[in-house]
Amino acid sequence: MAMATRRLFHLQPCENSATMSQNGFLEDAAPEENLEDEVCDTVNSSVVSGESIRFFVNVNLDTQPSQTAETEASGGCVLLHTSRKYLKLKNFEEEIRAHRDIDGFLAQASIILNETATSLDDVLRAMLHRFAQDPHHAEPGCDMDLLMTVLFTDAGAPLESNVHLLSDTIQGVTATVTGVQYQQSWLCIICTVKSLQRRHVCISHLVRPQNWGENSCEVRFVILVLTPPKMKSTKTATEVGRTFATMFSDMTFRQRLLETRTVEEFKEALVHQRHLLTLVSQRRRKSSTKYHSTCSISHKPLQRKDFLSLGKGIRDDIARRFPVYPLDFTEGIMGDHSAVGKYITTTIFLYFACLLPTIAFGSLNDETTKGAIDVQKTMAGQSIGSLLYALFSGQPLVVLLTTAPLALYIHVIQGICDDYQLDFKAFYAWTGLWNSFFLGLYAFFNLSLVMKLFKRSTEEIIALFISITFVVDAVKGMVKIFRKYYYGHHLDDYYTGKTASLVSLLGPNTSLHADLNTSLHADLNTSLLTRLPELTTEASHVHTGRDTAVLSLLIMLGTLWLGYTLYQFRRRPYLHPYVREILSDLALPIAVLTFSLIASYGFQEIEMSKFRYNPRENLFEMAQMDLLSPEAISSAMGLGFLLSMLFFIEQNLVAALANAPENRLVKGTAYHWDLLLIALINTGLSLFGLPWIHAAYPHSPLHVRALAFVEERVEHGHIYETIVSVKETRLTSLGASILVGLSLLLLPFPLQWIPKPVLYGLFLYIALTSIDCNQLFERVALLLKEQTAYPPTHYIRRVPQRQIHYFTGLQVLQLLLLCVFGMSPLPYMKMIFPLIMIIMVPIRYNLLPRIIEAKYLDAMDAEH
Repeated sequence: MAMATRRLFHLQPCENSATMSQNGFLEDAAPEENLEDEVCDTVNSSVVSGESIRFFVNVNLDTQPSQTAETEASGGCVLLHTSRKYLKLKNFEEEIRAHRDIDGFLAQASIILNETATSLDDVLRAMLHRFAQDPHHAEPGCDMDLLMTVLFTDAGAPLESNVHLLSDTIQGVTATVTGVQYQQSWLCIICTVKSLQRRHVCISHLVRPQNWGENSCEVRFVILVLTPPKMKSTKTATEVGRTFATMFSDMTFRQRLLETRTVEEFKEALVHQRHLLTLVSQRRRKSSTKYHSTCSISHKPLQRKDFLSLGKGIRDDIARRFPVYPLDFTEGIMGDHSAVGKYITTTIFLYFACLLPTIAFGSLNDETTKGAIDVQKTMAGQSIGSLLYALFSGQPLVVLLTTAPLALYIHVIQGICDDYQLDFKAFYAWTGLWNSFFLGLYAFFNLSLVMKLFKRSTEEIIALFISITFVVDAVKGMVKIFRKYYYGHHLDDYYTGKTASLVSLLGPNTSLHADLNTSLHADLNTSLLTRLPELTTEASHVHTGRDTAVLSLLIMLGTLWLGYTLYQFRRRPYLHPYVREILSDLALPIAVLTFSLIASYGFQEIEMSKFRYNPRENLFEMAQMDLLSPEAISSAMGLGFLLSMLFFIEQNLVAALANAPENRLVKGTAYHWDLLLIALINTGLSLFGLPWIHAAYPHSPLHVRALAFVEERVEHGHIYETIVSVKETRLTSLGASILVGLSLLLLPFPLQWIPKPVLYGLFLYIALTSIDCNQLFERVALLLKEQTAYPPTHYIRRVPQRQIHYFTGLQVLQLLLLCVFGMSPLPYMKMIFPLIMIIMVPIRYNLLPRIIEAKYLDAMDAEH
């Protein structure tokens, strides 16, 4: 063996290759200069896409003969870990960071032309020396020798290993019939260095092609990318390297660079190539849009004839869903892929998720309607309506529920009846019938097509508003408890009652009554002061006061904590994965039962706030429709129209969220048929004085997620969950509806033992779990994060950061507008809330494009 240093090259094959490549060793030889042709060495490897860039590790071994002999004699060995992955070509039209990377490089102008060095180490030293000489981008505390070391894997390796390997590189590959051809005329080297303060990019154009080993036999261009460790996900070394690798993957561009003689010509070639890549991306997008528009009716613009085809939408929905109707009962029960366990846990979750809000809103209706609609009737209406919907709907994963806006409408109707002395049951029934009439018209004239105008951003604003209303309802309930118990208002009532009884005994016409403001007040104050401990003891025997308020707060927060902790338990490393999944699916029932037992049995001496129960002999008493005058029926029509607007938006919006593309539902939608079915169901509920129901958020998306099979994926260090498939079944909704109906037998015991703080904890749990995938909430959270923690989402890549924050701020303003009307203390102001939701459509289409470019709006409204 010769005494001179010999440089050896080794390429480690990819682990998941279909056929493993041959390990080869090449001695360094002087390559012949060739300015026009590129040598592509074909390697037996797995076939890859032509639109991908592949990481490869170039193994560069520097050995001395004596050291090699010593290593062989001692039997020493080192381990080499090789990792490869595919990178997508950068989209120069959509990914804004591609242009900014090029602009930053052009400003820095780190270009080395006609490099005469022949070894890779010498080329890299020259490039690092160029960094050190740059006065505008100097790194004062950076050691060039250290930088040279970290580019290779022998940094930190034992001295006897003598392994000199490039750590991270990017190369272009092309799939062929026989394997993979590497683009060997260029090499992109990327590295993250802790001591750096800013990003650096340098391109070296070699005078002659250099043979640096297998798959690098004719290198003419070397791109070196160095970045600090804490960088935004779109500014990492990999992302910057992907930008330049995408440009150099074009053979025509490389040929143009070979002809450049000055740095200015080199820059002009880069700018020209950027322009060409942008045009290519635009052509691909247009062709893709044209293809999707021919394959999907959802991209067709709305026309007048779409609304004049009477009943066409209903017929199409039935034709789409009826062939798969039997599968809604057999999927997951029969066949190899059984999901009986998931069905059972989902049914239990859905039962509690429907029962407890039903009790809460039933108790609220009981107070506002003076017992005309109570908890029993609310549970009966919930069971019957949900059962019919689960049997005959086109999308059975949508959950029906009576909601807070519906309770508000019932309260307004009761107020109108009190003011004008109208029969509540008759006026309620007529309002419900008019509502069903308008919903039927909407369904027959295919008005659900209008929901195409609701962009994702608009849907998420409304969804986040609904989540906020759950939080507000829970806070209001807890404030009432604190006012009643903590601040001692009951003691004031107690003293007032004592005084009133004394006055009634004295009589209004006695002389003592005339002197009440003087002598009686003094006597009462004296007696009350002397008997204060006695009165306090007597009052505390009736009410526990502050103990009740503090315990209620702890019960509410405890229900939220336990429920959300178990909901996130599937991400924990404890127990078996199957057990974790069961605990996550049953998080809500476990939390409700646990803290109901704690409140009812653990603290029996402390009185807790519970819902009122009024036993009824007849739940299904039809309203007397003839008790109203024609004028009253006409006024009910106005209320019915406003109510139908709420039903129309809520039903279609929640169905759209349940059918979102990321949920991967495959059986199709049925917006028109489901709207007609809602009208029919609420017709019966109105006649018998049962509360109305419509699609509920976030129960419906949570129902979909409970039936989904989810897997975790990692992208640039960020872990996110994605839905693989969903079991689209009717059995869970049917089971939950039947259980809600059977729960009527559990009144008053044990259901009345569920305290109101547990219901408020349920509201907080539903609100918290519903914002997990809300993009608006995620973008609001970006305002509180450093850039290095930004997730690599599609809008982060495609939209400038400032535009993202502008858009988020405009969405927050729209959300505040909804809150002003939806949470107003004036009931009649709340009734026009559906019109405010409709106004958001022209705001999105007409106002926002004047503030933010349309392409950025479309990018943030896109799914991926």
